[in-house]
Amino acid sequence: MAVRAVVLFSLVLALVIAGGASAQLSTGFYSYSCPNMLTAVRSALHPAIARERRVGASIVRLFFHDCFVQGCDASLLLDDAPGMQGEKNAAPNKNSARGFEVIDAVKAAVERACPGVVSCADVLAVAA
Repeated sequence: MAVRAVVLFSLVLALVIAGGASAQLSTGFYSYSCPNMLTAVRSALHPAIARERRVGASIVRLFFHDCFVQGCDASLLLDDAPGMQGEKNAAPNKNSARGFEVIDAVKAAVERACPGVVSCADVLAVAA
């Protein structure tokens, strides 16, 4: 009987917690901490697309491949380090994923606008 009560209590508690939680995604997330973020992304992205139209699709593909394995964490942007192979040069991405230099330029533009505020994962998502 005590085990049943604990299980029932745990279930009710989980439902209450899950019911109270909701995703807090917002297009205005950086409105106060980095109000020029979208302008910085556009200023770096538009010239790259003007130079090569396919790069827009390449950025969307980068975002897809980043999110595919363990979530949208910008791990696809990681370079190799001593003792660790980054996802950028991993076999499935080698000579396949492209547009890294564009994302680097976008991230640099965002960092100039508001240093240390916007994550690489968010830069990749907004650029895509």
